[in-house]
Amino acid sequence: QVQLVESGGGLAQPGGSLRLSCAISGFIFSTDWMTWVRQVPGKGLEWVSTFYSVDNLAYRDSVKGRFIISRDTAKNTLFLQMNSLRPDDTALYYCARGRTSFENWGQGTQVIVSS
Repeated sequence: QVQLVESGGGLAQPGGSLRLSCAISGFIFSTDWMTWVRQVPGKGLEWVSTFYSVDNLAYRDSVKGRFIISRDTAKNTLFLQMNSLRPDDTALYYCARGRTSFENWGQGTQVIVSS
């Protein structure tokens, strides 16, 4: 059974940091594209970042230089290190299996950036 379980969200001040985790089970993590997407209040889903390998990853423009996507294969966990957080990063963050279409999703972890 495939499971993706996000954690690490919470309340952060502008300029602060959070580290999201996505614990994965039920499939071979190292051979799949993995993506972070977010649901912004009042808007649709936004793609945030995608990881396949350290040489094959991508970020949306608004998070480049602030967010870092990474993977720990031994722990079957995907991470999103979020630095220099801004209020417009407030969203429900999901990890998903896939690159442009997604086979599996987690339940999401809420990030609120506010002073």
